[in-house]
Amino acid sequence: MSNEVETKSVGESLQPLETRIFGNLSYFAMWIGGCIAISAFTVGSSLVGSLNLTQIIVALIVGTVVIAIGLVLNGDAGNRYGIPYTIYLRAAFGIKGAKIPGIIRALPAVVWFGFQTWVGAEAINAVLYSLFGIQNIAVCYIGFTILQLVLSITGFKGIKWLEDVGSVCIIIALIYMFYSTVTKYGVALQANVIDIKGSWGLAFWSGSVAFVGQYSTMMLNVSDLSRQYKKDGKKPVMGCIYWLAIGPAFMFMGLTGLIVTAATGAADPITVFTSAIENKVLLILTLVFIVFAQITTNVLNNLVPPVYVLMDAIKPLGYKGSLIVIGIASVLVMPWKLVTAESAAGLNLFIRVYSCFLGPIFAVMVTDYYFLRKKKLDINMLYDEKGPISGINMAAIISIAVGAVIALVETRLAWYSCIIPTALVYYLLMTKTNMGKQFLIGTPFEKK
Repeated sequence: MSNEVETKSVGESLQPLETRIFGNLSYFAMWIGGCIAISAFTVGSSLVGSLNLTQIIVALIVGTVVIAIGLVLNGDAGNRYGIPYTIYLRAAFGIKGAKIPGIIRALPAVVWFGFQTWVGAEAINAVLYSLFGIQNIAVCYIGFTILQLVLSITGFKGIKWLEDVGSVCIIIALIYMFYSTVTKYGVALQANVIDIKGSWGLAFWSGSVAFVGQYSTMMLNVSDLSRQYKKDGKKPVMGCIYWLAIGPAFMFMGLTGLIVTAATGAADPITVFTSAIENKVLLILTLVFIVFAQITTNVLNNLVPPVYVLMDAIKPLGYKGSLIVIGIASVLVMPWKLVTAESAAGLNLFIRVYSCFLGPIFAVMVTDYYFLRKKKLDINMLYDEKGPISGINMAAIISIAVGAVIALVETRLAWYSCIIPTALVYYLLMTKTNMGKQFLIGTPFEKK
């Protein structure tokens, strides 16, 4: 069945090729904006004393390669069929079962949304104090939360405009931030980062996992974005786009966090930049950049995805109702407690723990799509809530449970230790047992 026929027969949640809004340049701009996360600053901060500069750079490169490969693999279905993440999940987990990995993916996004909103609010508060001598962090936080919720109402069209306008400014500001911290704290960098021995063992792989885990949420729901991508040439270049966008962004943010925390002991970027940048104009511009970066990252990575999940789980809420619920939930995680120096290590642990669950979900999705279905999805069946996959695929649930247990044994290796075991368990359960028999209809492994 052709994609055109499927698009007409299953409803408006599909994204046909002719209505997609991202070409190569705008897709790249979107990922640049989405990768400038202050959370990467915090991950870099948490590695002070455990890795030296060379090891950090290699860990960042390894993490970027893993992320780019994951985005390419899991983004194919969205780009090929125009389906969102919540629908893509149904192939492996079932229509009811898809709600389980959907919620698991949404929970860390809510925490990061609250965290990055607080950082942005701190920046706004600092700008107001610099310009007018007034400050009120609570008002700034509430106002910034509401601003992002309002911007999200426009959906991906609003996000496209935001990313297109801001990506160039973000790149320039990011380079300046890195330069200013190296210039200011060069001596401390030599003593606390370059000259230390570090480790190429568990600490190194733990650092790599931290960078992968920070972006592992987007590795799951990348189809929400790839289904909006319309290639400009004969072949899509998504792999190159991911690498070119994520690599420099992670490198600058992670290393900046490492350098300033090694020098000052502070993990809150606003505190660091307010004290480090003496030129008032440049300070204000840097703080404005941080605000803008939080909007682009938060809306793209941490707000819209869990809203989609909540909409699918509780349909009466609708898009606006789901936005409000996610906004309230982000306040309840008390992000003001997450930006302290004491919390940097805790956030690193948080990333490793949720990676223990997201990694297995990724393994199940990729195994199902490439090895069982050979990249062929029955779109009508994915939308048929009374069809053969309307329930829960226990083979997928058991597989992610097994993978999570394996990963939890050593959370510092989470993503790397659980992917292959989870994939093998899922493949064997689906092909050697009758546990997921109805989910194999239409595949080469269909059981009569």
